[in-house]
Amino acid sequence: MGGDITNTEQTPMPRPFSIKIFCHDGNPAGLRIISKSNWTGCGLVCPRPLLPAVKGRKEFTQPGVYVLVGPPEEGELPKIYIGEGDAVGPRLEQHYGNKEFWTWVVFFVATDGSLNKAHVQHLEARLLDMARQAKRSAIDNINAPQTPALSEADAADAESFLADMLSIFPLLGLTVFEKALGTKRRSRHLFSIEAKGISARGYESPEGFLVLQGSKAVCSEVASIHRYLSELRKELQSQGVLIPSGDNLEFSQDYLFNSPSTAAGVVQGRSANGRIDWKDDRGRTLREVQEEKMRTSV
Repeated sequence: MGGDITNTEQTPMPRPFSIKIFCHDGNPAGLRIISKSNWTGCGLVCPRPLLPAVKGRKEFTQPGVYVLVGPPEEGELPKIYIGEGDAVGPRLEQHYGNKEFWTWVVFFVATDGSLNKAHVQHLEARLLDMARQAKRSAIDNINAPQTPALSEADAADAESFLADMLSIFPLLGLTVFEKALGTKRRSRHLFSIEAKGISARGYESPEGFLVLQGSKAVCSEVASIHRYLSELRKELQSQGVLIPSGDNLEFSQDYLFNSPSTAAGVVQGRSANGRIDWKDDRGRTLREVQEEKMRTSV
């Protein structure tokens, strides 16, 4: 099993852009203010302990959409809560007192005041839907907000703002909205694992390692499996990413892992070195293919 996936669809080429991160107090782990070229938006990243000291900034008085982020409670999936406020500040103050899990927050407002209540409700609903589809986080939200009725022009403006937000999240280490892209971009070099009666395939991308829908994973785990791998397998089963299939488990969708080793470990139910375990149709390991690319690249 292996080879390349060839895409016949035409997708827009990404356009270069620049992002500026201003460390307000000179501490890269403190309050950070984010701006992007040709964008009227502004993002603020705030560690929870700093919220009382910075809540007087003007950005907190504007309509905005926010994501509370906390460490994994089990496995490796971070816990998040997505919300909106008009203004955003009082909502964050409320969560400061009644939500224990989060350690930092990122929120976005418009510097020109162009976002209103309906816009941020639209952004909240869209982000929550994307996070639930991506299944790369534990979501603290209980209710699913409805997307508000917007005019065609307002909806286009909100979607444009959303696209800029999505380009910023990965730079903050927040990849919970990135659903696997499958075969929609360009040809991919496929790798596979075939062991213990299962067969899985996937490919490496800049975002991590993507295991393709229909791949199989073992049901049983070895006793020495790392706890984080075992908990991640449980999380993926509870979210419906891994579903029962005969004596094995099956990926119900393409799923993006942070690394080839995590992907290989989930597939095989044991700790694994993904750069050795994933092999292409010529029997070359992922490591060997990477080394060959390094030698032959100009």
